[in-house]
Amino acid sequence: MLLAIDIGNTNTSVGLFSESRELRFLARFETNRRKTADQISVDLMNIFALYHYDMKEVTGAIFSSVVPSLNFMMSKALTRLLGHAPMEVGPGIRTGLNIRMDFHNQLGADIVSNAVAALVKYPAPIVLIDMGTATTISYISAQKTYEGGLLFPGVYLSLDSLSERTAQLPDISLENPKSLIGKNTEDCMKNGIVYGTAGMLDGIIDRIRTTVPEEVTVVATGTPAAVIVRHCRNKVIYDKNLLMEGLWEIYHRNK
Repeated sequence: MLLAIDIGNTNTSVGLFSESRELRFLARFETNRRKTADQISVDLMNIFALYHYDMKEVTGAIFSSVVPSLNFMMSKALTRLLGHAPMEVGPGIRTGLNIRMDFHNQLGADIVSNAVAALVKYPAPIVLIDMGTATTISYISAQKTYEGGLLFPGVYLSLDSLSERTAQLPDISLENPKSLIGKNTEDCMKNGIVYGTAGMLDGIIDRIRTTVPEEVTVVATGTPAAVIVRHCRNKVIYDKNLLMEGLWEIYHRNK
């Protein structure tokens, strides 16, 4: 089995693949930059126990990260648990992705993994939306080249900022709105973030469409996307497991 891990700024995602590429589970725990290798090992063992799988069945591991300070600890934890070093998405790893950025190393490993999976699963050109701590919109051309993108504050980051910097606005969860016009403070905040983000995505998608001659495929991933994209006017495909499948693809291209 293949263990695939993505270290994000807010959460760390853990996926386990069977030999036939079936995703057996997808779990998350909070990303903490101060965790030691021992603490990460305990987190991983607890997840395996929770889903009733044996760590001894894992034959390979790969991880991507946008938190460089945790890379060494994650690699140390996986080496201790599995008996061999994991593969890390970064310089020297074959992805098959042609990147036309000014500086290749500025492109996050999570975005690379998403793009690799998107090109395997969907027709190019692709508008790829990754909604995490930040919302990243990427454009992959018909020639299957990563051309660049746009970066925005993420949904949860915006909500947290709204609550923390105002005296009377509460902390709220991200939920589907009951109607467009809110009747209380909580609903007004939910409606604003959901419809506002959906409108922003529609606006960017429409602008990208005016600059390319071909019809684009729009794919979104990330936890907030499950709520947001259903309120977009453009057709947006929500793919929950895109990043994990990208890690699976990269691992087998380098195995």
